[in-house]
Amino acid sequence: MGEQITWQDFERVEIRAGTVLRAEPFPEARKPAFKLWVDFGEPHGVKKTSAQLTVHYTPEALIGRQVVGVLNFPPRQVGPFMSEFLVLGLPDADGAVVLLRPDQTVPNGGRMF
Repeated sequence: MGEQITWQDFERVEIRAGTVLRAEPFPEARKPAFKLWVDFGEPHGVKKTSAQLTVHYTPEALIGRQVVGVLNFPPRQVGPFMSEFLVLGLPDADGAVVLLRPDQTVPNGGRMF
């Protein structure tokens, strides 16, 4: 088990649901990845990220899918692309990313608690 955190530490992390509006290949990335644009509702709006999801997903399959992301990390430059949030996933048995997502549709911007 990792280091324990307080409830206040956890409350600081903005984990919210959003819907993928656009997904496209990211050939400039060092590892195979997609560029995603995700609608997190008001007041957050559309945010973009780079994600290594190419093993289990296609860009077409991601559009319209709800995902979960951390919105309050600082933006990060990934090659020529500015990533504005971290999409959350877990590794499968081979280490490929499997997305975390709500098992029912929720409002965009809904916060995990």
